[in-house]
Amino acid sequence: MNTLTAPLLLGLLCSLHTTSAQAVMAIAAMTAGDCCVKFQLRRIPLGAVVSVSRTPSSCPRQALVFSTKKGNPFCVDPSEAWVQSHVKETETHTTVSTA
Repeated sequence: MNTLTAPLLLGLLCSLHTTSAQAVMAIAAMTAGDCCVKFQLRRIPLGAVVSVSRTPSSCPRQALVFSTKKGNPFCVDPSEAWVQSHVKETETHTTVSTA
């Protein structure tokens, strides 16, 4: 009976290790999905932008995300002049339309 206990215990430990490793990878993928890896280099037409959001502060690179009418998200550099202009215009239109 002791001969059977050791392989069962080893199998259980291996199963727990695999499950916890997959959970950690899933959490990392979720948080990485909210961060921007690279920026959109081309200027996005202002008329296509419907909303602006910030990436979480936990991201290694701070960015803004422009969502377009087609539902596509684009990571943009908040220090770019055209991005700042788009943000101001989008906020103005949002404020006017909600008033």
